[in-house]
Amino acid sequence: MGRDDHYDYLVKVGDSGVGKTNILSRFARNEFTLDSKSTIGVEFATRSLQIDGKVVKAQCWDTAGQERYRAIGSAYYRGALGALVVYDITKHASYDNCRKWLRELKEHTEGKVVIMLIGNKSDLRHLRAVQVEEAKAYAESEQISFMETSALEATNIDHAFQNVLTEIYKGIAAKEMTNQFHTATRIGPSTPVGQGGPAPAQGGKCC
Repeated sequence: MGRDDHYDYLVKVGDSGVGKTNILSRFARNEFTLDSKSTIGVEFATRSLQIDGKVVKAQCWDTAGQERYRAIGSAYYRGALGALVVYDITKHASYDNCRKWLRELKEHTEGKVVIMLIGNKSDLRHLRAVQVEEAKAYAESEQISFMETSALEATNIDHAFQNVLTEIYKGIAAKEMTNQFHTATRIGPSTPVGQGGPAPAQGGKCC
């Protein structure tokens, strides 16, 4: 992988109003907007970070959570290598809808996609409607990772992206190593002259 590796997409999906846009703006620009408007269609941002000593450039797409933009968002899933499925910990309905978002992800993505379930707005713990244990158990049943975040307080935002991007990086690196191994196997090993190969016949006729 190169010095400035590029991941085509890391998508954020979830209901409208759960804080997807503020999660992305906090990650990409360390900004938070209290009166942020609902995303129309799809927006994206990029940020480079270090993983295993290499600079990795992540391109993150923020999809709208409204039903009328569903077709637009699903078109971007196909190139995704990772996804953050986001719900609002104060709205149980947004958590229940994560099953729908996960199903849609699986329908529109190809190959292995690194997925993390995100419970956002952990700063509103006094209004909590979704318990940590409930979300953690669900994530384990789906074999995906889980984390609670607060875009307002910048809690676990970098940690969540770092974890998902590291898993993506490891998957790509492992795939490249496998491809290199298969390529070497097809070509076959060669024995350099003077490195233990068969000695030429002495005094024999050529051909």
